[in-house]
This record gives sequence, structure tokens and C-alpha cells, in this order.
Amino acid sequence: MTPFKLPRLSLMCFFCMLAGAALAAPTTQPDRPNILWIVSDDHAAYVTGCYGNPLAHTPNIDRLAARGIRFDRAYCNSPMCTPSRGSFLTGRYPRATGVMCLRDALPEGQLTLADHLRGFGYRTGAFGKMHFNSELKHGFETHVRIQDWQAHLRHHPPEPIPNDIDVLPVWRPFRDPARVWLNSFCRPYGLRAADMAGTFYVDHAIEFIKAHRREPFFVVVGFQEPHSPFWFPIEYRNRIDPATMPIPEVGPEDAEQIPAIFRDLMPAEKQGIAAAAYTSTAFMDSNVGRLTDAIEQLGLTDNTLIIYMGDNGYHLGHHGRFEKHSFYEGAVRCPLVMAGPGRIAPGSSTRSLVEFVDLMPTILDLVAVPRPKDVRLHGHSLAGVLANPTTEVRDAAFSEYAHSEEAMVRTADWKLIYHTGKRERDDGYTTGRPLPGRNIRLYDERNDPDEMTNLADRPEHRERVKQLTARLHAHLVATEPDPKAIPAPATPEAVIDWCLTRHAERATASSRPRQAR
Repeated sequence: MTPFKLPRLSLMCFFCMLAGAALAAPTTQPDRPNILWIVSDDHAAYVTGCYGNPLAHTPNIDRLAARGIRFDRAYCNSPMCTPSRGSFLTGRYPRATGVMCLRDALPEGQLTLADHLRGFGYRTGAFGKMHFNSELKHGFETHVRIQDWQAHLRHHPPEPIPNDIDVLPVWRPFRDPARVWLNSFCRPYGLRAADMAGTFYVDHAIEFIKAHRREPFFVVVGFQEPHSPFWFPIEYRNRIDPATMPIPEVGPEDAEQIPAIFRDLMPAEKQGIAAAAYTSTAFMDSNVGRLTDAIEQLGLTDNTLIIYMGDNGYHLGHHGRFEKHSFYEGAVRCPLVMAGPGRIAPGSSTRSLVEFVDLMPTILDLVAVPRPKDVRLHGHSLAGVLANPTTEVRDAAFSEYAHSEEAMVRTADWKLIYHTGKRERDDGYTTGRPLPGRNIRLYDERNDPDEMTNLADRPEHRERVKQLTARLHAHLVATEPDPKAIPAPATPEAVIDWCLTRHAERATASSRPRQAR
């Protein structure tokens, strides 16, 4: 394939040395490569064929991975949609963006990748779920939202669904029992595939790409799926037999941590929820295929970087949970696939630790756009990993969650989860138990990948807990937006508590359990 054409010889030579790629003669396509960034909602890495799950029907994501690179240890910077998206779109940690909780709006002053790319001639379009939580477009000249889809349906009423097909009721999380709002009946949304929101977003994204195919474009497509209640059209009903869905084992230490709303779910209901999630994922994957096929049919494959990712993970019974909002692997380890000409070896994979804040500097390097001068990006470029998948760009990954005042540090073999234990959760996932106070969990990821045994209180791991706590402390201090306000002198634990509590109190004031999705 023809590699990306870069605009200046100095940048060409720099990236050739960095990535070991050979540059070819100019083409008739735009000087700078296009970017298609596909983001799904609550898609966990383990619900994907290319990540080794034979029950997951994701042929288009798998096909993208086969011609690109799969990241096996990619972590979101918060296990919730809004802060995760605000973070990877700006290349900055949630506390720095001011977006910590579901309802937080991305401030106008936060520079997004779209803002920056427009200054270098990119046409920018966002289609679908972005979680800006305001009317701001944040650098996207076009933003097609769910309100546009709803207006389309009002002006173009879809064909009625036969009465003998049971469809999803109105989604009322936390007001209805969990078995209802989590779609344990595995019912379709009351529309055909052609009328679904994801289809609408893809239609408009393809039209935007066609209109700007001779200019460099940056297009983000954000799907609703497979977020609960796991939308899928009526054509997809009965595709998966819930009885074939495995029920993850609940660990011996999980009882005190399981949110109260999940405790009365029956085994068959848990299987039905999983079947709905897998079916929704399959429908989402079909729209991924429509996007990648359009790039190919328009002759843009040789000059388009395609990224597929989930904004965070999701538990389907793991540790007794059916949500994200935690730091177990299923909630924070996400699918991330990149494909593009010239630099990414087809069918490669990497176990390099990656954070989503790494994506913005990586994209800027790949398209030869300089980093913003006045904004500090928190991530590391993954260009070296693309050239050599054994390359390590960081030795730890971090994530945080304001609603429960928790944070995580994950190294190659260990994970430490720090919880202030002083805040009653306002996200709807309370345990009903008394607040535990400060507590730490330590998991041996090499020998206990399911994270069933907390080793933090064992004497032989006392020094490891101390070291990882120090790593978390150093990270929070280094990325604190107001470092002068940090209390001193103070123990590392006191500073961690201060950082997590300060931003949780500021960010969660207006949150409501029914909105914590």
C-alpha cells in the first residue's frame, strides 16, 4: 500500500527514523491523511472476536484488526462515558478537563483534537454520541446528534412493527427492576435496522466523507451501542440463545462489593442480559463494516487512519456486576484497534500498556501535525509501538472515578485500587453496606487475571502496596490542575484522599442516580 504522504521533508525524515517506514511518491489524495475514529459505548474488549471470544460476532472489527494492530492492554482513564470521552478527545486526564462525572459539560476552553486539526486544514465531523453535554461543537463543523435522528423519525415515520414482536419498553434505569432496564428478555428496539440511530449516524458520516474526500477529514462516529438497554433492530432478534451465555463466577470476596440492585438477578436473567449485550454488539459491528467498506469503495484506504475503540468496558456478571463504574479489568480494559497504510504491520498486536490519553499525541504524530504549543498533553505517542509492537511507552496506566472516589494504577503484573471509602456513591450503584473507610486492593494480574484475591493486607506484599501507592500519589500530584492547593506536608495517602475528594465534590454536585449510566 501507499504510505501516508507527509507535507515537509524534515517531518518525513523524522518519522521514517521513528517508525522505520518507507515513504512513497505523492498521490492525488490530500497531503495529510484522513482520520476515521469509531467509538462504541460500553463495549468491553472481551466481547470481541479478535480478542479471543468465539461467542462474539464482530467480523468487521476483526477484519480491521487483521489489517492493523490490536492493543491488548489499552485502558480508559475513567470507567464512565463522559469523563472518558472528554479525556481522550483532549489528550488530558479527567481532573484536568474538569469532566469527572456523567453530567459534566466539556468546558469551552478545553482544546480538542478537532479544534487543533481544523487549524491545519482538516474538515471535521462528529456523528452520534459525543457526551459534550452542551450545545458546543468543540471544533466539529458538523455534529449530527440523537436529536437529529429523532427529528428524522418524526418527519419520516418508520414502517410499523408487527404486533406479535415484543420490543423494548421505555428505558427507566433504577426506577424499574434491573432485569427490565438491563433487557434480560433480550428484546429488540422497536425499529428495523435501516431506521436505527447507528444507521442514521453512519449514513450522514459517509455523506460527509464523500463530500470532503479530496480534502483531509477528521470524522468521529459515536455509536449508542452496546450501552444498556442494548439496542438492536428487530432483524437481529433471536440471533443468540441466552442459554448459551456463560455466567461468570462470582469471587469469594465479591459479596460486600456487589451493588444492591443486582443481587436479586436470577441466572437466566443474567444470561438474557449478556445475550442482549452480545446482540447489540453484533449490530454495532455491522455499522462499523459499513464505514470501513465506504472508505474502501471511495478509494481512500491508502490514505486513511482508522481507529476503533470502546469508550470504556462493561461487566456482564463479572464480580456480580452489570455495569462499568469500577476498576476490575472488564470495566477499564477496552478494545483498541488501529489500521492505516505504511506504518502499521497487518495482523499485529501489542501488550504495551496504553492509556486513552495517548491517542491524541499518537494521531498528531501519524498525520504530521505539531502538538499544541499552549496546552500540555498528558499522553505518550504510540508511534514507536506501531513500528515495533514490543516497544513500551509507559510502565503504568492510571484511571480514576469520581462518583466513588477511587483510582487505579496498573503495571504489567500488578494492579492497585485505592478507595477513600468516605463518600456515599451517587451513581445508583450503592452496596447498601456501611462506608468502609480508606481501603486498598492489590491484584496479581499474572497469576490471578480474574482478580479474585485481594493481596493488599498480606505482609509479604506490604512493600509493593507502598510502592504502588507512591506511584499513584506521584501521578495525581503531577497532573493536579491546581498543584499549589495540595496540602503540605502530608502523607501520600492524605494527598491522594485530597485529590480524589476535592474533584469528586466539585464534579458530582448535580448528579442523580437515574442518570448514572
